[in-house]
This record gives sequence, C-alpha cells and structure tokens, in this order.
Amino acid sequence: MPLALLALAIGAFGIGTTEFVVMGLLPEIAGDYGVSIPSAGLLVTGYAIGVVIGAPLMAVLGTRIGRKTMLMILMGLFVAGNLLSAVAPTMGVMLVGRIVTSLAHGAFF
Repeated sequence: MPLALLALAIGAFGIGTTEFVVMGLLPEIAGDYGVSIPSAGLLVTGYAIGVVIGAPLMAVLGTRIGRKTMLMILMGLFVAGNLLSAVAPTMGVMLVGRIVTSLAHGAFF
C-alpha cells in the first residue's frame, strides 16, 4: 500500500472518529461543564454547521493551493481545533474548538 494512501486513510479515520465520538460522551461532557445533555448536544450541531460552511469555503480557498499543501493545511486546522477542544475550560470554548475542527472535514474528503 502506498504511504500516501495510508496517510489519507488515517486522516479519514481521525476525522470520522472526531465527528461521532462526542455523541457517546454527551452525559460526561454535560456533567463536566455543568450544562444539560441537550445543551451539550450543541457540540454535535455546531460541528455539523461547521462542516456545511467549511466544505465549500475550504474548497474555494484551496483552488490555488496544491493538493498536498491543502491536505496539510486542513490537517493542521483539524489538529488545532482538537487541541482547543481538549483544553477547553468552558462549553463555549469547546464549541469553538469543534467548529474549527469541522472546517477541515468536508474539504478533506
């Protein structure tokens, strides 16, 4: 298997996991941030909205950039958003981190 294909597969796995893992953790997230489970569900909605906005936006912005460079930029954005989510002290910061992460989702695929 070519190394580039393996890298793409790992990236797709990471993005897919990031998208869906929050759903299983909503009770814990709600408890940690002191919000209701439906309020914590906004993390799922925020991610979805970020994908809808980010996919065409990043695709348009990436038309003048090489594919490899664009993939590296998208993965950098993905990692930055996940790091922000990981250290988020409040629910609002966590939501921002999730939205930043989601911007890379659609364009990566």
